[in-house]
Amino acid sequence: MILHDWLQRVWYGAARGGWVLIPLSWLFGTAVTLRRTLYGLGLLPARTVARPVVVVGNVTAGGTGKTPFVLWLAERLREEGLQVGIASRGYGGRASGRPVLVDPGDDPAIVGDEPLLMARRKVASVVVCRRRADAARELVAHGADVIICDDGLQHYRLARDLEVGVVDGRRRFGNGRLLPAGPMREPVSRLGHVDWVICNGGVPRGSEIGMQLAGRLLHSLRDGSIVGIEEFRGRRCHAVAGIGNPSSFFSLLCESGLDVIPHPLPDHATPRLGEMGLEARDTVIMTEKDAVKCRDGEQFDAWFLPVEARLDGAAERMVAEVRKLCSNPTGRRG
Repeated sequence: MILHDWLQRVWYGAARGGWVLIPLSWLFGTAVTLRRTLYGLGLLPARTVARPVVVVGNVTAGGTGKTPFVLWLAERLREEGLQVGIASRGYGGRASGRPVLVDPGDDPAIVGDEPLLMARRKVASVVVCRRRADAARELVAHGADVIICDDGLQHYRLARDLEVGVVDGRRRFGNGRLLPAGPMREPVSRLGHVDWVICNGGVPRGSEIGMQLAGRLLHSLRDGSIVGIEEFRGRRCHAVAGIGNPSSFFSLLCESGLDVIPHPLPDHATPRLGEMGLEARDTVIMTEKDAVKCRDGEQFDAWFLPVEARLDGAAERMVAEVRKLCSNPTGRRG
């Protein structure tokens, strides 16, 4: 946690000492460039599937809002009459190398927290596998008309028809350096090669499509009851967030009028409320992603807040492009 916090300050703040990591970022950058070049030249083969593939990802480490966007896109495509499949690596889970169709009742320790969250939304079939091309093929076998590959921008082994990059509109790219000296998985210039860029929060730049996250209903972990977040306005609550950018969740609660005591956790961490110094009478609000892993939530006045993505009208052009690909499944590869 100490190292994580220091890196966040180096990447997005004014912490000193990050210069010692710059030589490592040069090595990382060389490896990234070489790998992408080998795939671009066909020296490393990309695997295709029999349905259009839309890859969603980002160029920075940590959360940018990919999961809410993937759910939004899956829902919109379902409204268009398409059967949608979501392929995921299942980060944080212990699933084997074979594809696993995620059931809403699965253990997040096996399939991963984000795939389980998406499966529980029931807008698409979700398959996890370390080899995402295998996950995509399994989804095709289950009848998917289109595959959304979650967090797959750097997974060049899976051929894709469309690429969507999601950017944190507030933090943007930090110091702009490659890992580990900065937050960049690939150079910022990589976004110039994707088909669409989604700006989550902040002010969209250039051709970016604006996206905002909103949460209206709180769900109780104790008894399953649901109330509007306005019912908690002015109430002091302990906010728990084990996501890539916990401050975004805390800000959302504060903007809704809650008196927030923040408890940030590393991304994908399992919240253990009993070990956080909380008492049974304390009101606790966590993200939906944390809720799927929380084992002791019923012992507290604990709630989770699902968030929904709201996109600018320009996003409908992206939906139309995916719909067109599905009417001609060979897509760009044809």
